[in-house]
Amino acid sequence: MNALAQAAHAIDAADTVALACHVNPDGDALGSMLALHHVLRAAGRPSVASFSEPFVVAPHYRALPGLDLLTPPSDYPSSPDVMVTFDCGSLARLGDLQRPAKDARQLVVIDHHASNDRFGSVNLVEPEAAATAVLVYRLVEHLGLSLNREAAVCLYAGIVCDTGRFQYESTTDEVFEIARDLVGYDVPLADLNRSLFEEHRFDYLRMVGELLGRATLVPDRRFVWVAVSQADLRHFGVTIEETEGLIDIIRRTREADVSCVLKEEPDGSLRISLRSLGAVDVRTIAQDFGGGGHRFAAGFVTRLPLADTVARIASALPVT
Repeated sequence: MNALAQAAHAIDAADTVALACHVNPDGDALGSMLALHHVLRAAGRPSVASFSEPFVVAPHYRALPGLDLLTPPSDYPSSPDVMVTFDCGSLARLGDLQRPAKDARQLVVIDHHASNDRFGSVNLVEPEAAATAVLVYRLVEHLGLSLNREAAVCLYAGIVCDTGRFQYESTTDEVFEIARDLVGYDVPLADLNRSLFEEHRFDYLRMVGELLGRATLVPDRRFVWVAVSQADLRHFGVTIEETEGLIDIIRRTREADVSCVLKEEPDGSLRISLRSLGAVDVRTIAQDFGGGGHRFAAGFVTRLPLADTVARIASALPVT
């Protein structure tokens, strides 16, 4: 059997399916997991869904249906019969849910990142897929189960987030065909797009103004970066989860091919997001730091000082 058939077989044979996405989930990770959760529940198939502490959903995703159906990580099954992970490139990205993954009888990994470690017993990993949500859509079809409105909203959110609202090169004919099918389930396009991309608290917008004022352009590397400190977050009363869309503002810089946002975590580590227009494969940069992703978007966490981290990233970029 191919990986898609293996994944469907494992889920079909399970009494209960435990679903998990990566720590600090983005729209694709959360939308993909919630979509399969909705489909399984509607079919009368017991499932649980969760992600690691900090068990907090970024404000952009609070319109996704099913957040109230999530199980806190402390109540997650310790030894699942079948566990399915979404958009998670390595075991470490599961955070608190690494142990259940190790102890699961079957571990199904669904992801579209080329850097994926293939850490499952079944690895449905297709780097050419535009989003993990695309793979979940195919999986639902292979399971012979029916989509519903809630699942369609979640899958659509995953796809629009990872294709940049159908702007990235990963947007294929299949992506448009899937999106056309999903909107037929009465997806609230205008409201969903506003909540995902355009709605922010005024305090966050004030902080963005401050950050843009100190963003740094490195012209000879076509590189732009900005850092967000814990002091920034405290001063403006903003949570770190609210800053997820900051990279999409920075990447608009005409003079830059690679953009970077560095966020200071409460423990002093740095969470880095990288974006590329395509000439540079930022996945290789992230992998040098122990992270991952794909050519156009990647990330990692480091305890190196800010200046050293920026210098290492810049040195990995070609001189123009």
